[in-house]
Amino acid sequence: MKCGKLVIAGIGPGSFGGMTLDAKAAVERAEIIVGYTKYIELVRTAFPEIDGEKFLSTGMMREEERCTIALEEASRGKEVVLVCSGDSCIYGMASLALALSEPFPLVEIEIVPGVTAAVSGGAILGSPLTADFAVISLSNLLIPQEKIEKRLRASSKGDFVIALYNPRSKNRPDVLARAAEILLEERDGKTVCGFVRNIARDGEEFGFCTLSELGKLDMDMFCTVFVGNSETELIERNGRKFMVNPRGYGRKGNG
Repeated sequence: MKCGKLVIAGIGPGSFGGMTLDAKAAVERAEIIVGYTKYIELVRTAFPEIDGEKFLSTGMMREEERCTIALEEASRGKEVVLVCSGDSCIYGMASLALALSEPFPLVEIEIVPGVTAAVSGGAILGSPLTADFAVISLSNLLIPQEKIEKRLRASSKGDFVIALYNPRSKNRPDVLARAAEILLEERDGKTVCGFVRNIARDGEEFGFCTLSELGKLDMDMFCTVFVGNSETELIERNGRKFMVNPRGYGRKGNG
């Protein structure tokens, strides 16, 4: 039997310009393109020349089915791309696809990285991730709430800049407020925070606030939130505000 190939590719934050050249090449080569319905729509918009019959999609909460479809198609000798928003490994499908791949030993698997929301959103706000940082998802669908809160406390105690994914949904309206409450146990209420909604997509917007204000903001699943550390500043250049974490040049002993 001909050995097929599954490429698990991160397509970036949502615009054609944010897709890496490797991800673009993988999509263009693919015989079948599999993904979540919304991400397939983004790819079809970016690649209108691709035959619509090449696309297979599943809805929200059907990740295992999506990965299995991609593996089954690849096992038939096809080159398949499983697309993920942002990066394929950071909250993407790479881990699940690999876990499900045991029954498909002949399928070659390649993982193509992408630009995750912490990176693309950080660039919109300025440079909040210049120093050490942590990325934490507030979704408790797969991770117990107690573990999320433990990670928030540890990151806050370590004075990491924190990027928060999945800050709110219909079934989890209070998780961002709870996260802000936990972070305030260690951090000053005046700590600089920022958010970006719909990164690189229609309706993109961003803003800044303090940590004491963060829990009151109306966020959704299309937002990425950034919580600064004790050194994060909000500066203004040419009438535009930027969230900046100093790199530390000029300090004695800085390598």
